[in-house]
Amino acid sequence: MSEPILSVKGVAKRFGGLIALSNVSFDVNEGEVLGLMGPNGAGKTTLLNVISGVYTPDEGTVTFDGKDITGLPSHKVCHLGIARTFQIPHPFTGLTTRENLLVPSVFGRKISREQALRENDALLELVGLTSKRDTRAAKLPTLVLKKLEIGRALARKPRVILLDEVFAGTTEAEVPQILETVAAIRKMGITIIIIEHVMKILCNVVDRIVVIDKGSWLAEGKPDEIMRHPKVVEAYFGC
Repeated sequence: MSEPILSVKGVAKRFGGLIALSNVSFDVNEGEVLGLMGPNGAGKTTLLNVISGVYTPDEGTVTFDGKDITGLPSHKVCHLGIARTFQIPHPFTGLTTRENLLVPSVFGRKISREQALRENDALLELVGLTSKRDTRAAKLPTLVLKKLEIGRALARKPRVILLDEVFAGTTEAEVPQILETVAAIRKMGITIIIIEHVMKILCNVVDRIVVIDKGSWLAEGKPDEIMRHPKVVEAYFGC
């Protein structure tokens, strides 16, 4: 069996007296779509921040493609091949959709503007933003900003992408569009870790789910197993 592309081992993170993460461990296989779920305040985003280099863990290690990346700054983690989105998109509001994708391509990957434009036109089609390519980000609605956030992460050509609540703020009618985008990313061979609160949505797209609660690992398994797991039911519904 091949080695996992990403391993989190015994990770802990504290903010003063607040324990945000405590001894969290799991592996992610290359090409897998892993769901990360838990109640509000469980530590999900903090965990993505540790993986992506925003935070340095107080304990534990993060290994990517056999390399210990624990404590590396976020720009170095990104250069190695891990990209992420944020719950609240922060595009360059004065730039168009197309120009927003140029920033991580030209300045992040150091490729020519011409090559970046060719690649990013394909990305715009993939995330469904071709018709918005010349619209300034300041004028884009929530769904389009979510797609732009994904597109900007993909412009870095990552091997792993961390999607932080990409469905948040979208309507029920808009969810299938994001699901299609996630499926297209998977077909590209990119490994995905996705945070989502709604189990029904998560079960439509992931191979496996890791559940954390109050900063600690709670359960792990296939979606149907997690839906029936008594500890997960208790954490979400208190029964």
